[in-house]
Amino acid sequence: MYEQLERIRHILPTRVQNRVDEVLEAAEIFVAMKNPNVLRTMAPSAVRGLLLKSGKLNDTSDMQANHTAHFNWTYPHDHPEMHELYERAKLGQWNGSSLPWHTSVDPFDPNVPVAPLDMVDLAAAKKVGITLKESEQTKMMHSISSWMLSQFLHGEQGALLAASQVTESVQFFDGKLYGATQVVDEGRHVEVFHRYLSEKLGKMYPINDNLFVIIDALMTDSRWDMKFLGMQIMVEGLALGAFGFLYQNTREPLLKELLKYVIQDEARHVHYGVLALKEHFSEHISTKEHEEREDWAYEVALLMRNRFMAYEVYDDWYGGTSVTREQWRQLVTTSPGMQRFRNIMLTRLVPNIREIGLLTPRMRPHYEAAGMGQYFNGLAAPELTGEQMIADLDRARAA
Repeated sequence: MYEQLERIRHILPTRVQNRVDEVLEAAEIFVAMKNPNVLRTMAPSAVRGLLLKSGKLNDTSDMQANHTAHFNWTYPHDHPEMHELYERAKLGQWNGSSLPWHTSVDPFDPNVPVAPLDMVDLAAAKKVGITLKESEQTKMMHSISSWMLSQFLHGEQGALLAASQVTESVQFFDGKLYGATQVVDEGRHVEVFHRYLSEKLGKMYPINDNLFVIIDALMTDSRWDMKFLGMQIMVEGLALGAFGFLYQNTREPLLKELLKYVIQDEARHVHYGVLALKEHFSEHISTKEHEEREDWAYEVALLMRNRFMAYEVYDDWYGGTSVTREQWRQLVTTSPGMQRFRNIMLTRLVPNIREIGLLTPRMRPHYEAAGMGQYFNGLAAPELTGEQMIADLDRARAA
């Protein structure tokens, strides 16, 4: 069936081609999941997100939370490293209202780009048969920038709710105290990204289907460590790389200032996830459970790297035209800026997967085959503060 659809789809009308393309992409995700436990965990969310488009059906979504709230009536000081992180987090609080919101932002000014223009490259567009005039490039980049920041916003709402769940369920009391600061951080991030989109860009896109799948899966999972893995390591880790990419490349001063503060918060969040999971994965779960988490992390890494294709922008620009989803996917895949964006996201993800023990000899060949072997030896969260990240990004930009 899969092969037959692949053979005939190019002779179908564009609208039908696109629907077939969506189904085939979703099928590829299910086929790629070799671990039955991962398939069982992810499949319901994948159906809701990729096939039913639940993230786009309404302005609100209800996800059935099912986890245990863990109380400790002795209030122990049980994790010194988490307590230190808690102290750092209290000192690192900032007020989103104090950012220089008076800054004038023109998202169509090519001299002060919000994101690099080569994220949608004119030459790449021509090669795949999409006509994009030079005069349209800044308009397209306004859409891409709005889409990217919209996904940041939606991810931060997911992080806000997940951080609340994690604070309830985490077994370390020092972790609960730190988790309370993360809830505040995520609320602040929702505030500033929404304000920037509303006041400065004037455009917001719905949640990407693949991001919805991941948030839905981790919000509905009853296991506290899977919530940590999904949000603190995978979503926050990828976001940290994405924020770093945009911080390094934007010329818009307000956005750069906003991202500087968000990056410092996110670095602590990922560090928290590493502290919580490293010992747990090495000492407190079975081999079968460990392998499920190894496979789950790998599948999510691929889902975010390979399928974050900005189809929402495609629908906005080319829905109902002769340009197909396949052509758009080729454009997003081959544009230099998008290639850098996807690669830099992984620099902050793979080292943390290694640090918590999920980059095992069994999994390394899979990551290498997917082109992620180059990130194996990167710095993990405990080795890199947010302040260090900002300094490194500034030095790299100046070089």
